[in-house]
Amino acid sequence: MKTSVRLLLTSCIPLALYVSGCATVPYHYGTAGGPPALSLLGPGEPQVERGCTNALLDGVGWVLGIPTKIILLDSRMDNHAIGTNVEVALRAYLATNGLSAVKVRLNQYAPGGEWSRWHRNTSIAWGWRYTLGLLGMLGYTLLPGRIFGGDNYNPYSDTISLYSNHPAVGLHEGGHAKDFAGRTYKGTYAAAYMLPLVALYPEALATGDALGYLRREGTAEEEQAAYKILYPAYATYIGGGIGQFTPYSFWFTVGAVVPAHVIGRVKASGVEARRAAENTSPRVAP
Repeated sequence: MKTSVRLLLTSCIPLALYVSGCATVPYHYGTAGGPPALSLLGPGEPQVERGCTNALLDGVGWVLGIPTKIILLDSRMDNHAIGTNVEVALRAYLATNGLSAVKVRLNQYAPGGEWSRWHRNTSIAWGWRYTLGLLGMLGYTLLPGRIFGGDNYNPYSDTISLYSNHPAVGLHEGGHAKDFAGRTYKGTYAAAYMLPLVALYPEALATGDALGYLRREGTAEEEQAAYKILYPAYATYIGGGIGQFTPYSFWFTVGAVVPAHVIGRVKASGVEARRAAENTSPRVAP
Protein backbone atom coordinates (compact mmCIF):
# COMPACT_ATOMS: atom_id res chain seq x y z
CA MET A 1 0.00 0.00 0.00
CA LYS A 2 2.80 2.42 0.90
CA THR A 3 4.49 1.70 -2.42
CA SER A 4 1.24 2.41 -4.26
CA VAL A 5 0.76 5.70 -2.41
CA ARG A 6 4.27 6.79 -3.34
CA LEU A 7 3.51 5.83 -6.95
CA LEU A 8 0.32 7.91 -6.89
CA LEU A 9 2.10 10.95 -5.47
CA THR A 10 5.11 10.77 -7.77
CA SER A 11 2.81 10.31 -10.78
CA CYS A 12 0.28 12.99 -9.85
CA ILE A 13 2.78 15.78 -9.30
CA PRO A 14 4.37 15.82 -12.78
CA LEU A 15 1.09 14.98 -14.49
CA ALA A 16 -0.71 17.75 -12.64
CA LEU A 17 1.99 20.18 -13.69
CA TYR A 18 1.71 18.99 -17.29
CA VAL A 19 -2.07 19.17 -17.45
CA SER A 20 -2.09 22.57 -15.72
CA GLY A 21 -0.63 24.03 -18.89
CA CYS A 22 -2.02 21.64 -21.45
CA ALA A 23 -4.38 24.00 -23.31
CA THR A 24 -3.48 23.80 -26.98
CA VAL A 25 -1.99 27.20 -27.80
CA PRO A 26 -2.01 28.35 -30.52
CA TYR A 27 -5.09 26.34 -31.36
CA HIS A 28 -4.91 24.22 -34.52
CA TYR A 29 -8.16 23.62 -36.36
CA GLY A 30 -8.80 20.42 -38.27
CA THR A 31 -6.65 17.34 -38.68
CA ALA A 32 -4.03 18.43 -41.18
CA GLY A 33 -1.97 15.50 -42.45
CA GLY A 34 -4.52 12.90 -41.38
CA PRO A 35 -6.07 10.33 -43.72
CA PRO A 36 -9.23 11.25 -45.67
CA ALA A 37 -12.34 11.04 -43.49
CA LEU A 38 -14.69 8.11 -44.08
CA SER A 39 -18.30 9.21 -43.68
CA LEU A 40 -20.61 6.57 -42.23
CA LEU A 41 -23.65 8.85 -42.40
CA GLY A 42 -26.40 7.68 -44.72
CA PRO A 43 -28.12 9.95 -47.26
CA GLY A 44 -30.08 12.59 -45.38
CA GLU A 45 -29.04 11.20 -41.99
CA PRO A 46 -28.55 13.92 -39.37
CA GLN A 47 -25.16 14.17 -37.74
CA VAL A 48 -26.71 14.80 -34.31
CA GLU A 49 -29.60 12.78 -32.89
CA ARG A 50 -31.39 12.89 -29.53
CA GLY A 51 -32.97 10.07 -27.61
CA CYS A 52 -36.66 10.35 -26.79
CA THR A 53 -37.42 11.53 -23.28
CA ASN A 54 -38.22 8.69 -20.90
CA ALA A 55 -38.82 9.72 -17.29
CA LEU A 56 -38.21 6.23 -15.90
CA LEU A 57 -34.98 5.49 -17.78
CA ASP A 58 -33.60 8.98 -17.31
CA GLY A 59 -34.52 8.94 -13.63
CA VAL A 60 -32.71 5.65 -13.07
CA GLY A 61 -29.74 6.96 -15.04
CA TRP A 62 -29.66 10.13 -12.94
CA VAL A 63 -29.54 8.08 -9.73
CA LEU A 64 -26.84 5.74 -11.05
CA GLY A 65 -24.82 8.82 -11.99
CA ILE A 66 -24.72 10.15 -8.42
CA PRO A 67 -21.16 8.88 -7.72
CA THR A 68 -19.88 10.75 -10.79
CA LYS A 69 -21.76 13.89 -9.73
CA ILE A 70 -20.16 13.71 -6.29
CA ILE A 71 -16.62 12.98 -7.46
CA LEU A 72 -16.69 15.78 -10.04
CA LEU A 73 -18.82 18.12 -7.88
CA ASP A 74 -21.22 18.84 -10.73
CA SER A 75 -24.89 17.83 -10.88
CA ARG A 76 -24.84 18.06 -14.68
CA MET A 77 -22.75 14.91 -15.01
CA ASP A 78 -24.74 11.89 -16.19
CA ASN A 79 -28.00 13.76 -15.66
CA HIS A 80 -29.46 12.53 -19.00
CA ALA A 81 -30.98 15.94 -19.79
CA ILE A 82 -28.76 17.62 -22.38
CA GLY A 83 -29.49 21.26 -23.16
CA THR A 84 -29.33 22.93 -26.54
CA ASN A 85 -26.22 24.84 -25.40
CA VAL A 86 -24.26 21.59 -25.32
CA GLU A 87 -25.50 20.62 -28.78
CA VAL A 88 -24.73 24.05 -30.24
CA ALA A 89 -21.23 24.07 -28.74
CA LEU A 90 -20.40 20.60 -30.05
CA ARG A 91 -21.85 21.30 -33.50
CA ALA A 92 -19.66 24.40 -33.78
CA TYR A 93 -16.58 22.49 -32.63
CA LEU A 94 -17.09 19.68 -35.13
CA ALA A 95 -17.77 22.13 -37.97
CA THR A 96 -14.72 24.30 -37.35
CA ASN A 97 -12.50 21.22 -37.11
CA GLY A 98 -13.87 19.60 -40.27
CA LEU A 99 -15.33 16.59 -38.43
CA SER A 100 -18.51 16.33 -40.48
CA ALA A 101 -18.46 12.50 -40.51
CA VAL A 102 -18.60 12.05 -36.72
CA LYS A 103 -21.95 10.89 -35.36
CA VAL A 104 -23.30 12.46 -32.14
CA ARG A 105 -25.90 10.74 -30.00
CA LEU A 106 -27.36 12.85 -27.18
CA ASN A 107 -28.75 10.55 -24.49
CA GLN A 108 -29.68 8.06 -27.19
CA TYR A 109 -29.53 4.27 -27.25
CA ALA A 110 -29.30 3.13 -30.85
CA PRO A 111 -27.73 -0.35 -31.10
CA GLY A 112 -28.96 -0.92 -34.65
CA GLY A 113 -27.35 2.24 -35.96
CA GLU A 114 -24.16 1.68 -34.00
CA TRP A 115 -23.70 -1.91 -35.14
CA SER A 116 -24.16 -0.76 -38.72
CA ARG A 117 -21.57 1.99 -38.34
CA TRP A 118 -19.15 -0.42 -36.67
CA HIS A 119 -19.51 -2.91 -39.52
CA ARG A 120 -18.98 -0.26 -42.21
CA ASN A 121 -16.06 1.52 -40.54
CA THR A 122 -13.23 0.30 -42.75
CA SER A 123 -10.97 3.10 -41.50
CA ILE A 124 -10.12 0.63 -38.70
CA ALA A 125 -8.57 -2.66 -39.78
CA TRP A 126 -10.92 -5.64 -39.57
CA GLY A 127 -8.61 -7.44 -37.12
CA TRP A 128 -9.13 -4.75 -34.50
CA ARG A 129 -12.75 -4.13 -35.46
CA TYR A 130 -13.83 -7.75 -35.04
CA THR A 131 -11.98 -8.31 -31.77
CA LEU A 132 -11.71 -5.33 -29.43
CA GLY A 133 -14.23 -3.36 -31.46
CA LEU A 134 -16.71 -6.22 -31.20
CA LEU A 135 -16.28 -6.35 -27.42
CA GLY A 136 -16.86 -2.61 -27.25
CA MET A 137 -20.06 -2.94 -29.25
CA LEU A 138 -21.29 -5.73 -26.98
CA GLY A 139 -20.63 -3.47 -24.00
CA TYR A 140 -22.60 -0.65 -25.64
CA THR A 141 -25.50 -3.02 -26.30
CA LEU A 142 -25.64 -4.87 -22.97
CA LEU A 143 -24.71 -1.96 -20.67
CA PRO A 144 -26.43 1.00 -22.36
CA GLY A 145 -25.16 4.43 -21.46
CA ARG A 146 -28.77 5.60 -21.61
CA ILE A 147 -29.01 3.99 -18.17
CA PHE A 148 -25.45 3.68 -16.87
CA GLY A 149 -24.07 6.94 -18.27
CA GLY A 150 -20.46 7.50 -19.19
CA ASP A 151 -19.81 10.11 -21.90
CA ASN A 152 -17.52 8.61 -24.52
CA TYR A 153 -16.22 8.52 -28.06
CA ASN A 154 -16.28 5.13 -29.79
CA PRO A 155 -13.61 5.04 -32.52
CA TYR A 156 -14.97 1.76 -33.89
CA SER A 157 -18.25 3.44 -34.89
CA ASP A 158 -16.89 7.01 -34.98
CA THR A 159 -19.63 8.10 -32.57
CA ILE A 160 -19.77 10.52 -29.65
CA SER A 161 -22.31 9.52 -26.98
CA LEU A 162 -23.20 12.15 -24.40
CA TYR A 163 -25.25 11.81 -21.23
CA SER A 164 -24.00 14.89 -19.34
CA ASN A 165 -25.32 18.42 -19.70
CA HIS A 166 -21.92 20.12 -19.77
CA PRO A 167 -20.51 21.83 -22.91
CA ALA A 168 -16.87 21.22 -21.95
CA VAL A 169 -17.51 17.49 -21.59
CA GLY A 170 -18.96 17.43 -25.09
CA LEU A 171 -15.94 19.31 -26.46
CA HIS A 172 -13.62 16.89 -24.69
CA GLU A 173 -15.26 13.94 -26.45
CA GLY A 174 -15.01 15.94 -29.66
CA GLY A 175 -11.29 16.20 -28.93
CA HIS A 176 -11.06 12.42 -28.93
CA ALA A 177 -12.83 12.27 -32.30
CA LYS A 178 -10.40 14.86 -33.67
CA ASP A 179 -7.43 12.94 -32.27
CA PHE A 180 -8.52 9.68 -33.92
CA ALA A 181 -9.35 11.42 -37.20
CA GLY A 182 -5.70 12.40 -37.53
CA ARG A 183 -4.40 8.87 -36.87
CA THR A 184 -3.48 6.50 -39.68
CA TYR A 185 -3.50 3.33 -37.55
CA LYS A 186 -6.70 3.97 -35.64
CA GLY A 187 -7.21 0.39 -34.48
CA THR A 188 -3.72 0.12 -33.02
CA TYR A 189 -4.15 3.48 -31.31
CA ALA A 190 -7.47 2.39 -29.83
CA ALA A 191 -5.98 -0.90 -28.62
CA ALA A 192 -3.06 0.87 -26.94
CA TYR A 193 -5.56 3.03 -25.08
CA MET A 194 -6.55 -0.06 -23.08
CA LEU A 195 -3.07 -0.62 -21.66
CA PRO A 196 -2.42 0.50 -18.06
CA LEU A 197 -1.89 4.28 -17.78
CA VAL A 198 -1.62 4.70 -21.57
CA ALA A 199 -5.03 6.39 -21.54
CA LEU A 200 -3.42 9.37 -19.79
CA TYR A 201 -1.87 10.48 -23.07
CA PRO A 202 -5.00 10.65 -25.30
CA GLU A 203 -7.03 12.01 -22.38
CA ALA A 204 -4.51 14.83 -21.99
CA LEU A 205 -4.70 15.54 -25.72
CA ALA A 206 -8.50 15.74 -25.68
CA THR A 207 -8.47 17.90 -22.54
CA GLY A 208 -5.89 20.24 -24.03
CA ASP A 209 -7.80 20.53 -27.28
CA ALA A 210 -11.07 21.38 -25.52
CA LEU A 211 -9.37 24.01 -23.36
CA GLY A 212 -7.48 25.46 -26.31
CA TYR A 213 -10.67 25.67 -28.34
CA LEU A 214 -12.53 27.50 -25.57
CA ARG A 215 -9.57 29.79 -25.05
CA ARG A 216 -9.89 30.79 -28.71
CA GLU A 217 -13.64 30.53 -29.34
CA GLY A 218 -15.38 30.51 -25.96
CA THR A 219 -16.24 33.06 -23.32
CA ALA A 220 -14.31 33.49 -20.08
CA GLU A 221 -17.15 31.79 -18.21
CA GLU A 222 -17.08 28.78 -20.54
CA GLU A 223 -13.32 28.43 -20.21
CA GLN A 224 -13.53 28.69 -16.43
CA ALA A 225 -16.22 26.01 -16.28
CA ALA A 226 -14.05 23.76 -18.46
CA TYR A 227 -11.07 23.98 -16.10
CA LYS A 228 -13.28 23.12 -13.14
CA ILE A 229 -14.65 19.96 -14.72
CA LEU A 230 -11.91 18.70 -17.06
CA TYR A 231 -9.06 18.78 -14.54
CA PRO A 232 -10.75 16.53 -11.96
CA ALA A 233 -12.14 14.36 -14.77
CA TYR A 234 -8.59 13.84 -16.02
CA ALA A 235 -7.46 13.03 -12.49
CA THR A 236 -9.88 10.09 -12.36
CA TYR A 237 -7.70 8.43 -14.99
CA ILE A 238 -4.60 9.03 -12.89
CA GLY A 239 -6.04 7.59 -9.72
CA GLY A 240 -7.97 4.83 -11.44
CA GLY A 241 -5.00 3.85 -13.59
CA ILE A 242 -2.71 3.45 -10.60
CA GLY A 243 -5.35 2.11 -8.23
CA GLN A 244 -6.26 -0.73 -10.57
CA PHE A 245 -3.17 -2.54 -9.33
CA THR A 246 -4.50 -2.47 -5.75
CA PRO A 247 -7.79 -3.19 -3.95
CA TYR A 248 -8.07 0.54 -3.15
CA SER A 249 -8.94 1.91 -6.59
CA PHE A 250 -11.71 4.19 -5.30
CA TRP A 251 -9.47 5.85 -2.73
CA PHE A 252 -6.70 6.37 -5.25
CA THR A 253 -9.21 8.10 -7.50
CA VAL A 254 -10.34 10.34 -4.65
CA GLY A 255 -6.72 11.08 -3.77
CA ALA A 256 -6.04 12.25 -7.31
CA VAL A 257 -9.30 14.15 -7.83
CA VAL A 258 -9.13 16.36 -4.71
CA PRO A 259 -5.94 18.23 -5.70
CA ALA A 260 -7.18 18.37 -9.31
CA HIS A 261 -10.28 20.25 -8.14
CA VAL A 262 -8.01 22.76 -6.45
CA ILE A 263 -5.73 23.14 -9.48
CA GLY A 264 -8.72 23.49 -11.82
CA ARG A 265 -10.20 26.27 -9.73
CA VAL A 266 -6.88 28.06 -9.48
CA LYS A 267 -6.55 27.94 -13.27
CA ALA A 268 -10.16 29.13 -13.65
CA SER A 269 -9.56 32.08 -11.32
CA GLY A 270 -6.79 33.36 -13.59
CA VAL A 271 -8.73 33.20 -16.85
CA GLU A 272 -10.11 36.74 -16.84
CA ALA A 273 -6.77 38.31 -15.90
CA ARG A 274 -5.00 36.33 -18.63
CA ARG A 275 -7.59 37.29 -21.23
CA ALA A 276 -7.33 40.94 -20.24
CA ALA A 277 -3.54 40.80 -20.54
CA GLU A 278 -3.75 39.12 -23.94
CA ASN A 279 -6.17 41.78 -25.20
CA THR A 280 -3.93 44.64 -24.07
CA SER A 281 -0.55 43.20 -25.00
CA PRO A 282 1.09 44.95 -27.97
CA ARG A 283 1.29 42.91 -31.15
CA VAL A 284 4.74 41.81 -32.25
CA ALA A 285 5.58 43.02 -35.73
CA PRO A 286 6.20 40.19 -38.21
